[in-house]
Amino acid sequence: MNKSFILFPILTLLLICSSCNDEWTEEQFENYISFKAPVTSEGVSNIYIRYKGDEKTIFQQPLIVSGSTTNARDRTVHVAVDPDTLEVLNYEHFQNREDFYYRELDSEYYTIPSTVEIKAGENTSLMAIDFTLKDIDMVDKWVLPLTIEDDPSYDYVANPRKHYRKALLRIHPFNDYSGTYSGTALKTVMEGYEDETPIVKADIRAYVVDENTVFFYAGNIDEDRQDRRNYKVYATFSDMGAVSFHADNPDMKFQVNRDASYTITEQMDEVRPYLLHRYLTINNIDYQFSDYTMVPGVDINYKVSGSLILERQLNTQIPDEDQAIEW
Repeated sequence: MNKSFILFPILTLLLICSSCNDEWTEEQFENYISFKAPVTSEGVSNIYIRYKGDEKTIFQQPLIVSGSTTNARDRTVHVAVDPDTLEVLNYEHFQNREDFYYRELDSEYYTIPSTVEIKAGENTSLMAIDFTLKDIDMVDKWVLPLTIEDDPSYDYVANPRKHYRKALLRIHPFNDYSGTYSGTALKTVMEGYEDETPIVKADIRAYVVDENTVFFYAGNIDEDRQDRRNYKVYATFSDMGAVSFHADNPDMKFQVNRDASYTITEQMDEVRPYLLHRYLTINNIDYQFSDYTMVPGVDINYKVSGSLILERQLNTQIPDEDQAIEW
């Protein structure tokens, strides 16, 4: 057999392989700068901030450099607040229901840097956002809308895709008692119709007021009511296991009929031994209130009784509390 016929395909294969190896020494994709802020079906990125009153809490927002090779340059990324994108999102999702609109977080509640440094040899960096959430009213849905600014003079290119260049951070402050409670054991009945089937809500959301207080909406009132802010019921938790309820709207005619209490129990997961289940149960809930706006000029009185249960699942292997809780 002629050896030249064997040598030719071998040389061809070596040339192809050499070409392939050289190809991966060079950048295959543009080094775009992006936020790492996954978007929910509501068009925002949920973040959870431990409520500390007037004390500062730091949230680290990641930025990333895309591409097939390691970032080779020092880059100074310019960031800014972006109310225009939030305005577009609100109309796309809610049209004329302005009471459902996300509200831009007031500047008194946060501080952001104007630039973020990404060093050569690194493809990620963290943008430190300082939150101070004292007196924030969680009746409104607060969002901090951010964008990566782009300019020919900058040493980077912002990702052209909206959901990578933008970060619409939905703010969820939390304390030890806030979150979504199971409401299946809490019954709401109309006064005079106690023998009828009670109103039961599967979930009841409790929102942060301060370190030891949350609020939820009375009885069958929920987040869909345009006048929901008129029906806030506050629950304050003491270190001794007591829960006190009150309302600040006299038109509700709110009245507590029985002292409430709470208990906390913990249990490790049987399948995932690193996962801690923490259950907070509010017992002996018993109050009444008046819905005075559903029918103009008519007060509809309700009685509410039963219990609520909040479950939190905590990954004990993660030191950062906001990351350890499986939201």
